[in-house]
Amino acid sequence: MSVISPRFPRSREEATVPSPPSSSPAPVVRRWVRPRLSAEDRDVLWLYLLTRAALWTTAYCARWLFPSDADSHDPGSVLAPFERWDWGHFLNVARDGYFPAGHGPWDADWDNREAFFPGFPLALRAVHTVVPSWTAAGLLISFVAGAVAVLALARVARLHLRDVDAGRRTVQLLLLSPCAIFLATGYSESLFLALALPAWLAAHRRDWPLAATLAALATTVRISGLFLAAALALHFVLTARTRAAWRPLPWLALPALPAFLYAWYLHSRTGDWMAWKHAQERGWYRRFHAPWEAWSNTWESAFGHVQTTGYAFMFQAELLVMLVGLALAALLVRRRRWPEAAYICLSLWALGTSYWYTSIPRSTLLWWPLWIALAAWSLRSPRFRTAYFCLAAPLSTLFALTYMTGRWAG
Repeated sequence: MSVISPRFPRSREEATVPSPPSSSPAPVVRRWVRPRLSAEDRDVLWLYLLTRAALWTTAYCARWLFPSDADSHDPGSVLAPFERWDWGHFLNVARDGYFPAGHGPWDADWDNREAFFPGFPLALRAVHTVVPSWTAAGLLISFVAGAVAVLALARVARLHLRDVDAGRRTVQLLLLSPCAIFLATGYSESLFLALALPAWLAAHRRDWPLAATLAALATTVRISGLFLAAALALHFVLTARTRAAWRPLPWLALPALPAFLYAWYLHSRTGDWMAWKHAQERGWYRRFHAPWEAWSNTWESAFGHVQTTGYAFMFQAELLVMLVGLALAALLVRRRRWPEAAYICLSLWALGTSYWYTSIPRSTLLWWPLWIALAAWSLRSPRFRTAYFCLAAPLSTLFALTYMTGRWAG
């Protein structure tokens, strides 16, 4: 997979799409990993801060306009809008561990917390030693990790798009996407991206020990780290041209170690090597089903009038985003971007073989090739850019309010 020259064009008309694979190793690109922030990096961080301020403003207003009790005179804690849904699982693991006081999956009312990998809870517990509020500690992790992630995303985008606005535009599309609220909450997406995207940059520099180490840390955060590791391995195979280039190969096994250690830990407590997967099945209906069965079950929930309107709308969003993911995978295959295609296809397989689709819109936050592809499209077509922002603005507000109020729309 080739890397486009770091020379930037002076006009937007010079924007290009990624070049096809080259038969020779890609040149070493160190421009994107220099420690000093460029003017473009500062613009990206300014955009990041503005979107964080917008979300915090929305959270403040949501407390007053949508209290849990319509007759309430107290809007509640200022951090309450960020204490929803999966945050409770991360908090329980960080505060009490996976199996507190002998409780576990053998209890009828178990919360299946072992479905969540330990990376974010460990970071949360560490930050809590200096930040007394658990919620504030989680928000701080996501805030710092999100800043690292958007800088890395901008630099990945510049590897493929030569337009002067490429990095900034890619970050803008991500931060204004409907599910971007989850990058600002005490969830694991920001921390995963803060490790996965620098790993991808390290792979482009052929720094395989660093890439593998970062991918291993990403695997402690989410199972998607294994998909990243597979993409890195494919990238390694496609770019290793000499005997010396194959020497770092053993490093590529490192990302599997955290997953094995976590499975071993769960086995030592439950006797089940697949305890993580079984927790997913119990709590979120992630038992394996053929892809067409998963599609059919999701379609029935979306349009069969078997769910309340709020849930039906969310299932409709799941179907739509699955189609977007399939189109993205096809585009990457057509462009011969094999490592990124492998990453997206593995993600789609994992998400598309449950009883029904769950959390696919949230997963788009981790699909950096999607945001780069959309940025390339928007740089070529101002009409597409306008349409995207007109559609994303209301959807982003809807998803943010849905999360902050703890209610499904409708």
